[in-house]
Amino acid sequence: MPAPSEDLKLEIKKLIMATLAITDIDPNDVDDEKPLFGGDNALTLDSVDAIEIIMAIQRTYGIRIADQNLARQVIGSIGSIARFITEQQANPTT
Repeated sequence: MPAPSEDLKLEIKKLIMATLAITDIDPNDVDDEKPLFGGDNALTLDSVDAIEIIMAIQRTYGIRIADQNLARQVIGSIGSIARFITEQQANPTT
């Protein structure tokens, strides 16, 4: 499986920030591998944000994340979201 591109990671950061109306953080300041939920990343997100992020990803990339446990894993970090999208685009039936 190909590695997610840096462009995709930046696109995901911008999507999250636009979806959640975050305007005071530069997307480049968001670490790709730090958890999105918790105090260690530039974004401080909560469970309501998680639902909005999942919906935005599904709409934007035409993928479905039906399983709640999978959704938690997918939205763990920018990197995990990018890997999931890349994998789904490479293998649309999985």
